[in-house]
Amino acid sequence: MNNEPDGTSLELLDAYWRAANFLSVGQIFLWDNPLLKRPLTLTDVKPMLLGHWGTTPGQNFIYAHLNRVIKAGNLDMIYVSGPGHGGPAVVGNTYLEGTYSEVYPDISRDEAGLKKLFRQFSFPGGIPSHASLECPGSIHEGGELGYSLSHSFGAVFDNPELIVACVVGDGEAETGPLATAWHSNKFLDPATDGAVLPILHLNGYKISNPTVLARTTHQELEQFLRGCGWTPIFVEGHAPATMHALMAAALDQAVLGIQRIQRQARQHGQTERPRWPMIVLNSPKGWTGPKVVDGEPCEGNFRSHQVPLHPAEHPGHLELLETWLRSYRPQELFDEQGRLKPELAALAPSGQRRMGANPHANGGLLLRDLHLPDFRAYAAAVPVPGAPGIGDTRVLGPFLRDVAKLNDAERNFRIFGPDETVSNGLAAVFEATNRQWDAASAAADQWLAPQGRVMEMLSEHQCEGWLEGYLLTGRHGLFNCYEAFIHIVDSMFNQHAKWLKVSAELPWRHKIASLNYLLASHVWRQDHNGFTHQDPGFIDHVVNKKAEVVRVYLPPDANCLLSVMDHCLRSRHYVNVVVAGKHPAPQWLAMDAAAAHCAAGIGIWHWAGNESAEGASKGDPDVVMACCGDVPTLETLAAVQILRTELPDLRIRVVNVVDLMKLQPQSEHPHGLSDADFDALFTQGKPVIFAFHGYPWLIHRLAYRRTNHHNLHVRGYKEEGTITTPFDMTVLNDLDRFHLVMDTVDRLPHTGAAGAALKARLAAKLVEHHRYIREHGQDLPEVRNWRWKGGKS
Repeated sequence: MNNEPDGTSLELLDAYWRAANFLSVGQIFLWDNPLLKRPLTLTDVKPMLLGHWGTTPGQNFIYAHLNRVIKAGNLDMIYVSGPGHGGPAVVGNTYLEGTYSEVYPDISRDEAGLKKLFRQFSFPGGIPSHASLECPGSIHEGGELGYSLSHSFGAVFDNPELIVACVVGDGEAETGPLATAWHSNKFLDPATDGAVLPILHLNGYKISNPTVLARTTHQELEQFLRGCGWTPIFVEGHAPATMHALMAAALDQAVLGIQRIQRQARQHGQTERPRWPMIVLNSPKGWTGPKVVDGEPCEGNFRSHQVPLHPAEHPGHLELLETWLRSYRPQELFDEQGRLKPELAALAPSGQRRMGANPHANGGLLLRDLHLPDFRAYAAAVPVPGAPGIGDTRVLGPFLRDVAKLNDAERNFRIFGPDETVSNGLAAVFEATNRQWDAASAAADQWLAPQGRVMEMLSEHQCEGWLEGYLLTGRHGLFNCYEAFIHIVDSMFNQHAKWLKVSAELPWRHKIASLNYLLASHVWRQDHNGFTHQDPGFIDHVVNKKAEVVRVYLPPDANCLLSVMDHCLRSRHYVNVVVAGKHPAPQWLAMDAAAAHCAAGIGIWHWAGNESAEGASKGDPDVVMACCGDVPTLETLAAVQILRTELPDLRIRVVNVVDLMKLQPQSEHPHGLSDADFDALFTQGKPVIFAFHGYPWLIHRLAYRRTNHHNLHVRGYKEEGTITTPFDMTVLNDLDRFHLVMDTVDRLPHTGAAGAALKARLAAKLVEHHRYIREHGQDLPEVRNWRWKGGKS
């Protein structure tokens, strides 16, 4: 091996790699005897072997070489491990560089620490086999494949000096999100953003099958990557000496290429989209491990994917394991006390230049509060309840526009969405910013520029991944999406919520800004799209997660939406889901009342009911009409108008829910109402007719422990829909005002003949409504106004 120009000996680099490999094998297998000071025995091996070897040596190789270029160029770099189960590599390397022991002092840099390091891996009460958040330097769990590259791009937006080295597994490259993420380079501004260096880890196999890209010809793979806009640099082989030289040269070339692109953009104003460098590392799976096990090939084969040896079941494997461990010559790497030899320790960067200690990988350290305008200044005028509105998200748009303006200098706020920012009623933001876009543009394009606070790509996966990477590195953002299609990122939300839950338990992990979803174009107003665009079930998925993480808000009007969004953008370490409409709709609360209502999260709308009207007797009402969501609120208030007109002696209470989690007991969610407060709102024995935005059984699930649950009757979406009118959509799901009134009458037998007559009239109106919309293509004129006009058409 030759010496590199920066003075790093490739022999030393190889020794560092061997040390990382030794630690990785030790983590998978060893319970005791961490330095092999005596012959290996079966009691030195863990009773249960869990973990993945196949991807690990290649990642150790990459990490060691990245250390070299970081030191040589004083680079600001973090590492993203995309292949599944890369835990042994990132844990081992952060231990070698010293970060791991600083975060976990009990895992000391000596023989005792090595023993603990090995024992904790993939062991009950220990750490996972992924690049989990327990590992310093990680912003990407890696347990679910496909998101490494989008997380990496999110991390470098507005981080001009940061380079993310993103290792992409060749199995991971087969996933839809990763295949799409190659195009993230069309959204990166070399003048103001950092750089992503993808390293395609082409080791040939998944769990038991070859990978598609590994069985693609060199020419075809290069054409594919170039077609995606990259300049691939190939490092191919298996002989360590050759591969070290090739990798060192490739990384030098890649770093110089990144710096040249950034210099041309920042100093010379070059605007043409660059072809960023990337590396293809073609090395054997399970590199340096056993070549043959039980007569079958192991190194360079799928059999090295997980745990290739099982000494307890196969006596000959113990000898193979010892031979394997000793092949790394640990006595050359660690001293008698188990400390890494000084000449090897010196190869790692120092301080925050270590990838495990880089503050970008613990984004809460860098998080700064957003500058937010006073949301009250954007209020919709509501002189009386029921005043017309332009669409709730259209009122929110100017507020978000000014959030972007106020934080433009800090460059720490972005709006993400799959080509739906305008469609979702937020076009006002383009008065202050553009869509960031570094691909070609035409004269007729709208709001495209190399720099912008809005990120749009028609892939929910990319928007979610970009935003998660942005948040995890200490910034703020909002994801706006059609409600029905946010399901595309169900699993990504799931992983992020788990990350927040676990990281909150790690004192060294600082809290990050909340992941904020704004779901518009919702189930009840898909007039031209139809059944395919009708699904409110993301809420159901969200509330499965830990109560300390998730929040769900359904503001009934624009002023409530402003209050809720201000709260969400200020919050930390939550997932906030906000569901709001974009179409013109009645407005209910003036700003002061809206802010107070949202602060409470739930409350009685005395002005809508009549239980406190003059002449009303004190005590519980006859019925509680509850609502959650903008359309359910409209239909409930319309139903109340009918009831108050037709059955004036009926005492009605209207309860509106903004914060869905108020329905759970305090023991289940920190926002939950006490039983006494819940009973004070919903009574202990009166009928409750509840109109809900989503699937009705979610309300039952949240409130099943409550005193009056047996009197709770919920109307909501029940998977009925088509291309139809707004009111007809509620009729199809029995959420309309007529059905709500009939439900009330059914549960109040004392309404007698008047109630029966009212039900008959409403049933006739439903028949008339169906006939009318099929003749005219629109709702009956009388239902376009929420106020009840009386008993005749």
